[in-house]
Amino acid sequence: MPSPSAHAEEERSPRETDAEAEAATADIEPDYSQDDEGFSESTSSSYVTSIASDIRRGVIENGRVYAAYGIHKSWTPVDEAEMDRNELQHCKFMLLMNDELYLAPITPDPQKILDIGTGTGIWAMDMADKFPAATVIGFDIAPVQPSFVPPNLHFEVDDAEADWLWEQNSFDFIHGRELILAIRDWPRLIAQAYAALKPGGYLQLAGSYPEFRSDDDTLPADLAYVELGQIYFEMSEKVGVSGRDLLEWKQQLIDAGFVDVVEKMYKIPTNPWPKDPRLKKVGAFELLHFRETISNVFARGYTEILGGDPVYLEVLLARARQEVLDRNMHSYVPYFVVYGRKPEDSHVHEQAEPLQPTA
Repeated sequence: MPSPSAHAEEERSPRETDAEAEAATADIEPDYSQDDEGFSESTSSSYVTSIASDIRRGVIENGRVYAAYGIHKSWTPVDEAEMDRNELQHCKFMLLMNDELYLAPITPDPQKILDIGTGTGIWAMDMADKFPAATVIGFDIAPVQPSFVPPNLHFEVDDAEADWLWEQNSFDFIHGRELILAIRDWPRLIAQAYAALKPGGYLQLAGSYPEFRSDDDTLPADLAYVELGQIYFEMSEKVGVSGRDLLEWKQQLIDAGFVDVVEKMYKIPTNPWPKDPRLKKVGAFELLHFRETISNVFARGYTEILGGDPVYLEVLLARARQEVLDRNMHSYVPYFVVYGRKPEDSHVHEQAEPLQPTA
């Protein structure tokens, strides 16, 4: 899928208006090849080359491919089906956010941008196109990014939960989106991002919160797809990567020293039930995403983490795929965006002590 090229060209104001904030959360009106260059150049050692090959190949379980690199076990696949989901999500989020790649009022001429957990790299590619004078870096535990990218963009294999080796006080903007089932220690990641940002730079985090909601009481509590949301939270909490952590991001940014911290919640319709044409399209994307690719989220974790019956899961998924077609249920998924600025008078010493995980 080609990278969407549409994005707003106008400069953003330093702060979002109250009207914008209200519009995002207002009730919705119903309408009844892999890049392996880094490995080949890194060493001639056959041992390291073998490890690199394993990282590129990944781990195959039950017909799905998972990342072989990282401090912790990966719970979401990194195969073609998951990459399709990643790109579909990007299109959906762009439409949801009025073709904005970000909300943070970053400098109009950033020099260095970092994308955490870049996945297919589609967001990073769009940013590299938007800011051709900037150096854009995307990193992920899986080398699944394309080889042909803008010349100012490069990808690296790394784990966001490891000690960051980026130069401190060097990035204008750090971005992380949909890091589902990936981050166990958000305060530590936020602190590392703070250290890596230039004074005045911004961190923006975004993620879906799959607690299905309705503003008009049209969502029965006994639906299979409501149960899937509950399973997701139970699964994530058991492995220490709680899906509820994003509700703490705003305070965690403040605690880390960020200022002008903003939290914004969007509503993702679960099918094309809204009257608004843009939200109707968002709902169509979400419907396709749910019906075609949502099983990726549960592929490894449901049986291994919860000890669940895979047959029951397939039945539940089949029911949910049918239920989500009902446009009489005006349900949506909350999507949170949180950003904050590192103060201009802040400076992290280059030789700061290594950051330690929280208890």
